[in-house]
Amino acid sequence: MSRPIDYYFTLLSPWTYLGHGAFIELAEKHALTVRYRPTPLRSVFDETGGLPLPKRHPVRQRYRLLELQRWRARRGLPLTLFPKFFPYDVSLADRIVLAIVARGKDPAGFIGEVLADVWAREQDMSRPELVLAATERAGLDATGLIEAAGSEAIGQAYQAAIAEAVEAGVFGAPSYVQDGEIFWGQDRLDLLADALASGRAAYRSDATA
Repeated sequence: MSRPIDYYFTLLSPWTYLGHGAFIELAEKHALTVRYRPTPLRSVFDETGGLPLPKRHPVRQRYRLLELQRWRARRGLPLTLFPKFFPYDVSLADRIVLAIVARGKDPAGFIGEVLADVWAREQDMSRPELVLAATERAGLDATGLIEAAGSEAIGQAYQAAIAEAVEAGVFGAPSYVQDGEIFWGQDRLDLLADALASGRAAYRSDATA
């Protein structure tokens, strides 16, 4: 039986970009059912005490740049440290993911295209026509997706992701939640892989031993 895993992410995140392909490969290897949770991360920060990038101490900002270069090399992916259109309004692209899922389709290819558009191709992914182009490159029918993404149902689901993320213990992206155990960051994918391979029970933060 396929096991579910919750994938909390934002299409604004370079870390989501760096880990996306590796995560999808891992999910396919272990026959996981991925539940895609695009999340308004700034609102999650407001709930959990995180800080948006411009408000972080310069020491933390400089270290982020080191880590991006290390993981860019490790993953073998092109990544521009200062892309032309970052930050951008990510809400449309995030909601398109939910609209694709609502159609019963897999959004993994679309997610990969949008992330590469931002971090490798330096495109302005707040532009609806570029978002739709990404769906087409992913082999998806773009007809009506903009309208669906703007629907009340999708908007409610997108906002509900904030409370769902906080309840799940998520405070950053990407986060992968397997059987209630959270793995924060694409640099935790090896630990997730170990957990899946071993078949161990999920660890709990309220464990006494």
